[in-house]
Amino acid sequence: MTAVDRVFAAVFPPLSEYNIPTPAATPVLGSAGFEGSAEAHITIDWDLKDTAAEQVQWERAWHTATIFLSLPNEPFPAINDRNDHSRLHGKWWKRCTPEVAAALKYLLSPDSLGARSRKGQKQHDLLQWYFEEAGLRHFIQHVRPRILQLLEDPDAKYGVSNVVTYLERAHTVYFHNLQEYVYPLCANGGEEEKKWILSNLTGLLTYSLPQQKINHDLSELFKTHAEASLEIQGEPSTIEQRKIPNVRRLLTRLQNIGMGGSRLQKILAGVMSGVLSAYIKGTYAGDWTSRSKVTAKLRYWVENRFARYIVEMLAPLNTGTSPQTSPETEITLSDVEKWQEIAINHLGALRTEELFNIIFEWENDSRGAIEDLKRYVTNTAARMHVTNSFCEVIGRSLLQPGAATTEILQVYISIIRAFSLLDPKGVLLDRVARPIRRYLQDRDDTAAIVVSSLLADAETSSSSDVLPELAEEMQNNTSLTAQEDDAADLDFDDMEWMPDPVDAGPDYRKSKNLDVIGSLISLFETKDIFVKEFQKVLGERLLKQAQTFEIEIRALELLKLRFGEASLQACEVMLRDIVDSRRVDHVIRTEQNKVMSQRTEPVPALHARILSHLFWPSLHSEDFFLPPEISASQMLYATGFEKLKQSRKLTWLNALGQVTVQLDLEDRSVTEVVQTWQASVIYAFQNEESDRGRPATKTVQELTSSLSMSESFVRNALTFWVGRLVLQPSPSDADSYHVLETLPSSALDPSSSSKSMKSTLLAAAAAADAATSGPAQALRSEEDITQEKMEVFWQFVVGMLTNQGAMPLARIVMMLKVVVPGGFPFGNEELKGFLEGRVREGKLEVVGGQYKIKASQ
Repeated sequence: MTAVDRVFAAVFPPLSEYNIPTPAATPVLGSAGFEGSAEAHITIDWDLKDTAAEQVQWERAWHTATIFLSLPNEPFPAINDRNDHSRLHGKWWKRCTPEVAAALKYLLSPDSLGARSRKGQKQHDLLQWYFEEAGLRHFIQHVRPRILQLLEDPDAKYGVSNVVTYLERAHTVYFHNLQEYVYPLCANGGEEEKKWILSNLTGLLTYSLPQQKINHDLSELFKTHAEASLEIQGEPSTIEQRKIPNVRRLLTRLQNIGMGGSRLQKILAGVMSGVLSAYIKGTYAGDWTSRSKVTAKLRYWVENRFARYIVEMLAPLNTGTSPQTSPETEITLSDVEKWQEIAINHLGALRTEELFNIIFEWENDSRGAIEDLKRYVTNTAARMHVTNSFCEVIGRSLLQPGAATTEILQVYISIIRAFSLLDPKGVLLDRVARPIRRYLQDRDDTAAIVVSSLLADAETSSSSDVLPELAEEMQNNTSLTAQEDDAADLDFDDMEWMPDPVDAGPDYRKSKNLDVIGSLISLFETKDIFVKEFQKVLGERLLKQAQTFEIEIRALELLKLRFGEASLQACEVMLRDIVDSRRVDHVIRTEQNKVMSQRTEPVPALHARILSHLFWPSLHSEDFFLPPEISASQMLYATGFEKLKQSRKLTWLNALGQVTVQLDLEDRSVTEVVQTWQASVIYAFQNEESDRGRPATKTVQELTSSLSMSESFVRNALTFWVGRLVLQPSPSDADSYHVLETLPSSALDPSSSSKSMKSTLLAAAAAADAATSGPAQALRSEEDITQEKMEVFWQFVVGMLTNQGAMPLARIVMMLKVVVPGGFPFGNEELKGFLEGRVREGKLEVVGGQYKIKASQ
């Protein structure tokens, strides 16, 4: 290189300064010259003082060393066995001649003049040159493409093992000459040089290879090996197990080539976390049996199987030649305890996912799952996770219009029981119950179902609108829950007082008696809705032929503690009326039996229940003609009552009575307990005279007129008796019915295969059951009362629209408030719904937002 070239190169160095060895024919000043060959004899003067001559000597030594350390510009030869390196000798592993050894010593020995004078100069660093030669040139051109090919090979299930083998070969080739000839010449045996070259090559591997693909393949390999070793998915077959590489040896090899350390520990940690979760889910999912032994078994497994396996996997990472400074991998007892806590957290996450199913299928055996979850909710974050996850599932799966109210209440009862075990202080229950309680409060039938369930018999009740669990809870409840006092927490004499939990909400109130009945009763913030519903259901039950009222009395006492005696005074009077009426009825019947004993003709036995109409809800007061025998018994009974209770009279509510009817037909006898209006309708057929042996026949219009009964009652009664196979509609006239004196032979023969007759009988029975659900209710609903009042106001509306023409809704309401005596008790929405019904009936029409009488009317 001329002086001009050296000046130019000093300002603009070539792109690969160290890739071109120095020329072999560089002369040594003052010498006679030498052969221009790498094998030429080199005479090194260690004490050469001439600077120019020393520079030439350095360049000759540099040229000889770089020629020796340079790598062929070609891939590695194919080697079947990674330990078979016989094919590497000669071209890849060269023979170190005395000249090469002298040159390396002159360049690297800290005692040589050249090394001392060029210390710290990057352009004279032989290791820097070798890194660019081995790493930046040979690795990028020949090794990296082969590794990418191995990673993308679809036929290699564990291709990462082949990658490691190829990288080991490169590691062996790259470091052989350094280990044999370079490091021994450096200070301290080349420890610093080893760390530097390994660190640079590790960085090269990290940034030149697809780490995401390698990490994924390693994770899959470790996962397969861990599942097979710990028998997570069952023990694999022998053939499949043979295909899994030796993971421990693979970890050692990765550590030796610089791909271990903390990076490999992170991959192992992620794999073992997934394996732990898979084991817990596969082993303990659905295992809810109480008393739970899951936690003890899980801790034992972690300590004796899981931890031991991790120790075996981490052992190779404690050795090797990796330059990475890995964290301490020695396993201690505290590490095992942490893994046990992690396993408990995984179990808690599993139980959180199963919590809705646990509660939906709640039984006493399901308590084990709550016991497992209780060990998980020991901190605020875990408690918040459980409640948030459960509320999300509840909102998505339960609080939907398609879910029945009984189903929601059933789940709510199970939630109360489960969360009372999970958190006795009630904070978690308070958090998850809020959305359920708000949703139930918006349901119209919630109060009716709760009250009906409180008064139901747990053993005999089979209605779909009754909760058997609530009825059973009512019967077994020994401590009646009083309404909570706002100042209960201010009892300074309570030595067991504890502050509210940290995660309790600002409006949280601890319940000392966290029971199912108290929680359901407290659903209603205002007591009026619940009390009215209770009066209605209680009245229905009291008017039935019940002999004892233990359940009703118990429920009434409970509600008196909850809502106060004043709110339930009417219910007290209702219950006392029934009790007193028994005594009065007994006295009256005793006196009447003395008179009846003197008569020869049989007289129907009549029993009455005497009600205080001011304290009972609205009752059905429809009047109609009763059979003469019943009317006579009523008059006689009323006379006896007036003698016993002077200045008081009875008003008979015929629609509420019950009659035991016995019908003697030609081929059978039928006995039924029916409503009074049903008995009156069938009695009307008895007075019908047969024409030429034809059965008695009546039409709907005839019965309506003769009995002074509403058409709905008549049709309901006829449907009932058709269902009991006593009446039969006429084929020619749907409103005409006759007595079925003789059943068809197909109906009497159990072995008859007549499908049409059987389907007819089934349809008739279903119609009879539907008939009993109509006017059979003793108490009138709010809708019935509102509709009746609206019918009265309808006459005022007709008069106003007839005299003053079309009116908007607001003006109609204003006029009604003025003209109706006592004022109009309804609002715009109630009147609008009523008038829309009249529009559908064709009595009104709406034009431009104004109501007017339809022209056809």
